[in-house]
Amino acid sequence: MSEPSNPKRKRGVLLSSQGWQRLQAAEHLAAIQQNEGRAYSLEQLSQQTQLSANTLTKVRRRQKPVDQLTLEAYFAAFDLSLSPNDYITQELPAATATQPAPFKGQLAIDSPFYIYRPPAEQLCLEAAMQPSALVRIKAARQFGKTSLVARMLSHAEDYSYRVVPLSLQLADSRILSDLDQFLRWLCVMVARSLGLPDELDQRWNGLFGGSYSCSDYFETYLLPAAERPLLLVLDEVNLLFNYPELGADFFGMLRAWYEQGRHSSDQNIWRLLRLVIVHSTEVYLPLNLHQSPFNVGLLIELPHFSPAQVQELASRYGLRCTEAEIAQIWELVGGHPYLTQLTLFHLAQPQPLAQIIETVTSPNSIFNSHLRQQFGRLEQDADLMTGMQQVIHSSGAILPPNQAFKLQGLGLVSFENQRAVPSCKLYRQYFTQVLPV
Repeated sequence: MSEPSNPKRKRGVLLSSQGWQRLQAAEHLAAIQQNEGRAYSLEQLSQQTQLSANTLTKVRRRQKPVDQLTLEAYFAAFDLSLSPNDYITQELPAATATQPAPFKGQLAIDSPFYIYRPPAEQLCLEAAMQPSALVRIKAARQFGKTSLVARMLSHAEDYSYRVVPLSLQLADSRILSDLDQFLRWLCVMVARSLGLPDELDQRWNGLFGGSYSCSDYFETYLLPAAERPLLLVLDEVNLLFNYPELGADFFGMLRAWYEQGRHSSDQNIWRLLRLVIVHSTEVYLPLNLHQSPFNVGLLIELPHFSPAQVQELASRYGLRCTEAEIAQIWELVGGHPYLTQLTLFHLAQPQPLAQIIETVTSPNSIFNSHLRQQFGRLEQDADLMTGMQQVIHSSGAILPPNQAFKLQGLGLVSFENQRAVPSCKLYRQYFTQVLPV
């Protein structure tokens, strides 16, 4: 009798994206407080953790597994407790990136300046692991949606998923003017991201309509191309809100995909699809309740930073801010993630907080570029300009839904008892000057 085969066992663990970020943040803070702001050398880390330089290199590269006790020792050296979300148990490589400027655009996976906003991250990561998942991420511009998505993608890659991040900003107006063109573009872009040849001409049948042909392309070609799940992230989908007919048909198709994947059969190919929809405004399309993907799945709304999170971020910049200073920063920018990062970055240069506050609306303000961009967006839409004028020069304006949603999507307003108000002191001061009565 032959001996049963014994598949190779996967031993040890690897740092997850979240664990690596936590460790980097702790090292960064410790270096500021204990090493005159200089990054620790490998020899210094070895002395502090009591781990060999070779072991530390293996942990930090995240390509070869180590035992869990090693990670626990590394974390404990920086006063951290290792949690189950800080490591994975598969022998898979995980790439890291550097962040040249912590407040510009997407924060790198290993950036110590990324602030977790529980339970958003954990819910997203857990949902993406479920068959036929549908996750909707909603937040105003520059609220960290792209940085959160990057962590989802990295987490999925840790588990050997196929990942396709696709921003609809890449579709020009010609493509967005026709549903068939748009769906063909979607299929080509996904195939290209997966490294698959374009078979659209052979597989597309115009007699059945664009939605059917697109669905068939996914079902018979893109999804079965590998046995691994496919995480498809559609960013900036709010662009389609300006194309009501196209948007209604497209979102109806996405809802149909989700419903097909809900069937319990393990042979159902749609269970391989994990769909993430990212947008900055409320949905103001008149979608049928049973055809909308915006009332199913998991909704994640990214909030403003709390004062405690601003304090945590300040410490990562090496700042020792008093409670009163944190309160001033929070009042000025309202916990807006990007504006908070921008403020703390300049405080760490160092630039006095009093000077930043005194010059918020001057041409040499650290906020000048951001404020001009926001004003430029209003200039492109006279309706939004009028709405913002109402908000600024009243104690609370009741705006039409479409207008209110768009201003909220820009991060310019928040709501108190359904009345729109400037979302922070900075916006009130600036727009009071540039939008006179």
